Amino acid sequence: MDKGRLTAEARDAALAAITPAGSLDAFADVDLAVEAVAEDLAVKQQLFRTLDKVCKPGSVLATTTSSLPVVACARATSRPQDVIGMHFFNPAPAMKLVEVVRTVLTSDEVHTTVREVCAKVRKHPVDCGDRAGFIVNALLFPYLNNAIKMVQEHYASLDDIDAAMKLGGGYPMGPFELLDVVGLDVSLAIEKVLHAEFRDPGLAPAPLLEHLVAAGCLGRKTGRGFREYARR
Repeated sequence: MDKGRLTAEARDAALAAITPAGSLDAFADVDLAVEAVAEDLAVKQQLFRTLDKVCKPGSVLATTTSSLPVVACARATSRPQDVIGMHFFNPAPAMKLVEVVRTVLTSDEVHTTVREVCAKVRKHPVDCGDRAGFIVNALLFPYLNNAIKMVQEHYASLDDIDAAMKLGGGYPMGPFELLDVVGLDVSLAIEKVLHAEFRDPGLAPAPLLEHLVAAGCLGRKTGRGFREYARR
């Protein structure tokens, strides 16, 4: 390729391994199905009901959800033991981490298979239970929410908070840079899920985040979030 990351032969081999399909019936013989549809439980449950009917017995059914209960997807099927979470991090080609989320119903064989698949695609799997936010988001989003509260209460500016966390905390991005990359709507949705599950008043989304989302300021993707960005 032009950037030198792959040879032309490797590129062609990778593309040849991809078979686009216009119907879920194409999943009949797969060993592993990984869904990445909208982060909406009803949408995911409907898809899992369909995959349950279409996929052969023994197929592993995985969800990439970042915040929804994996067991709720599993219970939409007749084979909850075959359902597991594989939470890839964005951007998936660059990020090595996959949170492998077992429910109380996930079989040992399915768990082992998914960890082996992660290794084969050169990702680093970490195991966790089926709880809101899993590992990363459960620790990350309370921190991001507290950063927003600092700005909201005029304790410090967002530029100074970003600089402090990069230079003092060793983070590659400050909280507001990260929020604008993730998307404020996505961030708000995750905050709401964490608040609903843990019922900790401190996890309630910061009003400033809610106001920005209501105004359509969703981050880099809309050209404005906590900061303004030149539209391409």
